[in-house]
Amino acid sequence: MLVLVAPGQGAQTPGFLTPWLELPGAAARVAGWSDALGLDLVHYGTQADAAAIRDTAVAQPLLVAAGILSATALGDISPGAVAGHSVGEITAAAFAGVLDDTAALTLVRKRGLAMAEAAAITETGMSALLGGDPEVSVAHLEKLGLTPANINGAGQIVAAGTLEQLAALNEDKPEGVRKVVPLKVAGAFHTHHMAPAVETLAQAAADLAPADPTVTYVSNKDGQVVSTGAAVLDRLVGQVANPVRWDLCMETFQKLGVTALIEVCPGGTLTGLAKRALPGVKTLALKTPDDLDAARELIAEHANA
Repeated sequence: MLVLVAPGQGAQTPGFLTPWLELPGAAARVAGWSDALGLDLVHYGTQADAAAIRDTAVAQPLLVAAGILSATALGDISPGAVAGHSVGEITAAAFAGVLDDTAALTLVRKRGLAMAEAAAITETGMSALLGGDPEVSVAHLEKLGLTPANINGAGQIVAAGTLEQLAALNEDKPEGVRKVVPLKVAGAFHTHHMAPAVETLAQAAADLAPADPTVTYVSNKDGQVVSTGAAVLDRLVGQVANPVRWDLCMETFQKLGVTALIEVCPGGTLTGLAKRALPGVKTLALKTPDDLDAARELIAEHANA
């Protein structure tokens, strides 16, 4: 069975959209989205520097646009399941037909602006913990006042909180943790610091008419399969202030019988986790259009497995 997944914030790099815009019709499509959102996705995806695309209000719609664009380039596919990490859940909602492309991008634009505004209230950030025992690490983070905002599986937990709390973590790592790596994000996402964004997002979601998923949709709130569009949308709203449980998503993939996993552009993060947590599962990350042929071969082998 094939699973199609979408990465979250921090996966973006300067110029990553450039080769994708060379595909037939891609540049015009992204330009149309840019006009609709009032945000120049072409500029940010091709010319902007790392600092500019680190901005939450820019990064989130840019990632969703790239995910939709690269998935479309695969052609008409029917994955056995879809899921997204953090903002990638909105990309996954588009894959599953819960939201059309315009609705998904409109929602993520409002999400990014609301989360950027919430992040500006207090200086916060996120850092990845590599190695260590999850239970030991979670207890240690809570002692420091930090939130385990992403429990990613494969020995990776992401801590979120104030810059002072993250500095304390650097000085006092949990037992067994090899390294603490600051992430390229502009706030403590998936924590109480994002609570102001939830109400804004709820108001935005109220204007949408979600459809029920056409494929199995796995929620990163708890790794559960969600079968109605209304429930998917409700989870997308609450998710901004709640931890991401990607470990549970991967457990669900395994229960569903996953044999292959493709991560849309800008791929790499989630396939890296899958290689460690899902042994035997073939993985492929879409980084540039050069990866499309290999992805199509993988789809042909596993889409109906």
